[in-house]
Amino acid sequence: MDDKELILGQYQTYSQAKEKYIDRHFQTNRFYLVLNFVLLFVAYLFISLTPSYIPVLLTSGFGMVIAVLWWLNIDSYQFWIKIKYSKVLEYLETKLPERPFNKEFEEFKEAKRQKKATVFADFQKGMTALMFLTFLLTFAYYLIQFLTVPKGM
Repeated sequence: MDDKELILGQYQTYSQAKEKYIDRHFQTNRFYLVLNFVLLFVAYLFISLTPSYIPVLLTSGFGMVIAVLWWLNIDSYQFWIKIKYSKVLEYLETKLPERPFNKEFEEFKEAKRQKKATVFADFQKGMTALMFLTFLLTFAYYLIQFLTVPKGM
């Protein structure tokens, strides 16, 4: 086995590992999205069915924590994917006659520059921010209600 075949084997293995990592990232995002919607539904149930403010405050507080964790998770995955792509695969491609990931990335950058492509991570972060804001506003509203209710009622 010559060096080119060895590098090609490493490249194929690393490319497959990167794709599996991206798949896990999508599964993790799906988990956080479902969890956020469940928390929204639970908060809605508490608002509709109970006069107590505490369950709504706890649910919305927990929702804010989950949204922050989701944001940090997205950042972490983006960081590692960039390293896996730009540091390792790009290096391996310099040893091969063709550079498909590099070409794909260049085409994507061009499409993004021309506003023909939307970055999914931007959508994810936007959704995370929207969820956080929803829980924050719910928490703030019900905290104000809780603090302004006359005691003894």
